[in-house]
Amino acid sequence: MPEPRDVAFRGGGFAPTRRRLAAPVAFAVLLLAWEGAGRAGWISPIFLPRPGAVLEALADLARSGALAAHLGASLSRIAGGWAIGTAAGFAAGLAIGLASLARSVGVPLVSALFPIPKIALLPLMILWFGIGEASKLATIALGVFFPTAIAVHAAVDGVPRNLVRMAQSFGVPARDILLKVVLPGAWPAILAGFRITASIALILVVSAEMIGAQQGIGQFVLQAGNLMIPEDLLAGILVLSLLGLAIGALIGAAERRTTRWR
Repeated sequence: MPEPRDVAFRGGGFAPTRRRLAAPVAFAVLLLAWEGAGRAGWISPIFLPRPGAVLEALADLARSGALAAHLGASLSRIAGGWAIGTAAGFAAGLAIGLASLARSVGVPLVSALFPIPKIALLPLMILWFGIGEASKLATIALGVFFPTAIAVHAAVDGVPRNLVRMAQSFGVPARDILLKVVLPGAWPAILAGFRITASIALILVVSAEMIGAQQGIGQFVLQAGNLMIPEDLLAGILVLSLLGLAIGALIGAAERRTTRWR
């Protein structure tokens, strides 16, 4: 009779392990290869300037104060439009998730209007609100409103109904059920929706600034492209990438702080 032996555990499923150095090393290798190819003349600086030239252009923009001016204009538009759209979308999504009448009216309306590209409505926003900041804020808010409403509605629907029924059976007031059962249960999914809407706000602010703005990262990128200055063009794109990463990090920090109970 063969001796018993240990069998390796096979039930780990698809659980990827986090390797912290993998991404930095991959980026470093890519940038070094790009820099080397540029210095060797294998890549034309007219079409793709090397990373060192892009960083030099970014440093010049920072020293001149142009970067702060463009970045400040874009950030104020993102913050204002995202806040307005999120507040309205949160209220609408909560109403759709909780009230039968709001669901009957809101779901078809949101489904019909959500697929419309919001940047296509910018000329209409300009007609209504003028060429100034109001039209850009309205476009961003409109683009953020619909995915926020959908995310909040889906998050509220995802809260287990047995928890709500249990609270009701113990006579918990409706306000406390909303604040202590529904919203905490829906909050992680709502934060995931905020990540998406923040990216949408960034995309829309760039598009709106390209169409009609005197300042902003989108306007700077468009001007650099029109003037055929690839270093400035890629510097603007780099700023947009870093801005997106910073917004994602802020939402991630808020998620960790507000969902410690998980």
